[in-house]
Amino acid sequence: MDEALRQREGGAPGSGREERGMPPERPRPMPSQALGRFDGASRRRPRDPRRARTPAWRRAAVFGAALALAGYAIEEMWRALAVGHLTPVAVAVLALFAVNFAWISLPLVTSLVGFARVVTRRREGAPADRPLRTRTALLLPTYNEDPARVAAALEAMGRDLAARGAGRAFDLFLLSDTTRGDVALAELEAVRLLRRRLEGAVRVFYRRRARNVAHKPGNIRDFCERWGGAYDHLLVLDADSLMDGATLVALAQRMEDDPDAGLIQTLPRLHRGTTLLARVQQFAGSVYGALLGDGLAWWTGSEGNFWGHNAILRTEAFLACAGLPVLPGEPPFGGFILSHDFVEAALLRRGGWKVTIAADLAGSYEEGPSSILDLAVRDRRWCQGNLQHARVLGAKGLHWLSRLHFVAGIMSYLSSPIWLLFVISALALGVQYESARQQYFSHVQTLFPLWPRIDPERAVRLFALTLGVLFGPKVLGFLSVVVRPGRRRAHGGLLLATLGFALEVVVSALIAPIQALIHCGLVADVLRGRSSGWRAQRREGASLAWPEALRAHRWHALVGLALALVAWSISWQMAAWLAPAALGLVLAAPLSKLVASGAVGRAVRRAGLLRTPEETRTPPIARAVELVLPAYRAALAETPDLASVVEDPRLLQRHLALTDRAPSGGGGAFDPVEAVAEKKIREAGTVAEAIAALTFEERGRVQARPALLRLLATVRARAERRADAGASGAASWWGLPRPQLDLPVDARDLG
Repeated sequence: MDEALRQREGGAPGSGREERGMPPERPRPMPSQALGRFDGASRRRPRDPRRARTPAWRRAAVFGAALALAGYAIEEMWRALAVGHLTPVAVAVLALFAVNFAWISLPLVTSLVGFARVVTRRREGAPADRPLRTRTALLLPTYNEDPARVAAALEAMGRDLAARGAGRAFDLFLLSDTTRGDVALAELEAVRLLRRRLEGAVRVFYRRRARNVAHKPGNIRDFCERWGGAYDHLLVLDADSLMDGATLVALAQRMEDDPDAGLIQTLPRLHRGTTLLARVQQFAGSVYGALLGDGLAWWTGSEGNFWGHNAILRTEAFLACAGLPVLPGEPPFGGFILSHDFVEAALLRRGGWKVTIAADLAGSYEEGPSSILDLAVRDRRWCQGNLQHARVLGAKGLHWLSRLHFVAGIMSYLSSPIWLLFVISALALGVQYESARQQYFSHVQTLFPLWPRIDPERAVRLFALTLGVLFGPKVLGFLSVVVRPGRRRAHGGLLLATLGFALEVVVSALIAPIQALIHCGLVADVLRGRSSGWRAQRREGASLAWPEALRAHRWHALVGLALALVAWSISWQMAAWLAPAALGLVLAAPLSKLVASGAVGRAVRRAGLLRTPEETRTPPIARAVELVLPAYRAALAETPDLASVVEDPRLLQRHLALTDRAPSGGGGAFDPVEAVAEKKIREAGTVAEAIAALTFEERGRVQARPALLRLLATVRARAERRADAGASGAASWWGLPRPQLDLPVDARDLG
């Protein structure tokens, strides 16, 4: 873009202050943190040391129990294998079993703690009856999401805050990184309607970055560095997040009451699921996830974690401690940090701030993926981000629990390849036991052959123990529903809760091997150096076509068939052991289509199965969203296209009023996308011709740059001027007066 155009980007945004997209800037620095060095003397001292520390006995009890359980299982496996000659393959089986069992032991112990807390809790947390003294910016980053639903959620939250007398304590910000031009235009219409509907209740602001540098963390950082100085707290949401006013106020009050709190994370509950998979996830989150979250909150204490949304942060702490560095090298392990939340939590704790989980606050909601393929899209980014944490794991000054959170995130994806290696090793061990006759005698002189054997009684006991540890959290979650009358009624009563529990176990067991193989592929992609990028998540359920399902799962079916054949060739016992995994893989395509079906999901809901408290009694905040959503759908259906905007001075001025003036993410550097777009606009004869010549990316960039948008608006004036010149020449030839044109365009843009 040429210098004249760059200078014009600082022009007046609109006719009045109320029409501006954002409030006046209050810049604050957010320095990038060094991972290779840390001065412990710079760590902040807590104002209340007693509240800032978590009792050591909690961690000792939880980790002691998990290690004891894992140690017992590993010893049993060793004794079962050591009956005969311990071959290298048997050693590999033992090592892989040890890693897998240690990984699943901690969730069981955490669920036991959560069970005790959930069944003894008398009521959920609630805000105190006092006004807020601080100001909070509620930030909703969006990236090519449905503007109608996003705006409806913001309106519902804004009205709930205003009804509780907290409207002046919160400002709502829609922070867009949208790249699609049509979605960006709809966002502007949604914001204008949202402002009219919330006028006088709570302030609404909008900012769209021209380039989504560093993705969501870059979006939040841009806000912090430009407007962070005006707010005490930042309450970060996702595009599918929803929180009721009571929870929002309670989070702000807890920040006010605890000066050492740097971050408070809620436990979002899944809702609005329409497909079978989404309903299974909702049920699991409500029944089992509640126990895991509550137990985790208990033993992590001040060293909790951040999941990137539905959490409140202290602005002072976030700016001073959580500026993310750019990792050296190329993606996938270098570059911008994708899974930013774990790293930000670790840096906040390193700086001396508490990071806690508010397990007692109930009014926090989000939506889940609707199909296995949608899960894979989300997991691709998460997998790369979590494996990237291997570069952060050794950062100086981190608390050991922060490092454990990193390890847990890495293992959430590496556990699948480890499981696959364990299965392959077990098959190899079976083959060895059946066919390795030439290894019966060793080099040691002996009268008897060294038969490869395994202790069958120990093997059966170990199998039962492993199943107990795997399904223990599910059973505990189900018992927590059964023993509490309120939870039992909220899940449909004893019969429906039991049937739902059985359905969830069957569906989860069948799709687990499919997800495990998907994770293996994702890990392999990252290790091969393939970066995921950042794709918008599909929120609404959509039916999966057979060709897509067969194409996506063809290799899973072949692996399942091969697994079954190899296991059967070894022994019927081996085939029986692997039957659930093999069956799920062979049926991967029909299973994927089944769980992605909205019709099946609705049928299950009508039957009362997989019911959650949010379905038994819809939260008022969710009802409020559905009530106002049609108004936004109707209004956004009339969104003017880009040609209409640039050809109508009123629409153009309205658009420019909400357009960010700063060259976000670009500074003054040369931008080839903008340069090409400018050239195409200058060479076009009409507005339609210019828009048709612009690529998808160029069109979105033009809408985000006031100078380029004004230049596009001059295309019509230039065409009329050329026509005028031609008419004037003809008029001069015939001796007629020259026509005068009143152009509705700023004369500065007629270059």
